[in-house]
Amino acid sequence: MAKGSKGSTDSKGSKGSKVWSVYGLGATVLATFVARKAMTTSWKLATGKQPPQNPSHPDVSMGEAVAWASASGVAVGLARMLASRKAADYYRRSTGHLPPNLEDVEV
Repeated sequence: MAKGSKGSTDSKGSKGSKVWSVYGLGATVLATFVARKAMTTSWKLATGKQPPQNPSHPDVSMGEAVAWASASGVAVGLARMLASRKAADYYRRSTGHLPPNLEDVEV
């Protein structure tokens, strides 16, 4: 991209970038909160007890620590990815283009 063409989109790109940053952050924070709440509830239903507050504590069994870290990591990662995709889709439908950090990504 030529320097002149980049300069002509800086003000629009900067504003869009800020909007996307706030929107994307909000979506992922909310998704993380919901995923952790769902995982805690699922863990209680499956095991009958609270999930470990700190899986690295030596009093937590290795099996329980690995199970909680694996399950919660997958759930939170998946929720964040889905939220980011939905946010990017909404941004594209609202503005007619992808968010700045996704425009140049080849799929």
